Amino acid sequence: MKNLVLSMSIALMLSGCATQTFQINPSSSASTPTKEERQPFFVSGIGQSKTMNAAEICGGANKIIKVEAQQTFIDVLLANVTAGIYTPRIARVYCSK
Repeated sequence: MKNLVLSMSIALMLSGCATQTFQINPSSSASTPTKEERQPFFVSGIGQSKTMNAAEICGGANKIIKVEAQQTFIDVLLANVTAGIYTPRIARVYCSK
């Protein structure tokens, strides 16, 4: 029974990772983000939002390559340890040079 609960817990933690990528200018490419920010959310982020102005970060809307939001294994682990009270995510903005 212990092994079953442990296996289910590990599977649950591993299944929660996610990345959302929004390609703004797919003809350009960037491998490193211009800005990366860890954004804290509480109570699973219900009714909350965080904003980053990508045009301001890149120096104009025409310089934005892509924006990304990611929830990593560590983020999911923190959310599980705190029972969803603290659920961080990472936001990234990629700009052309």
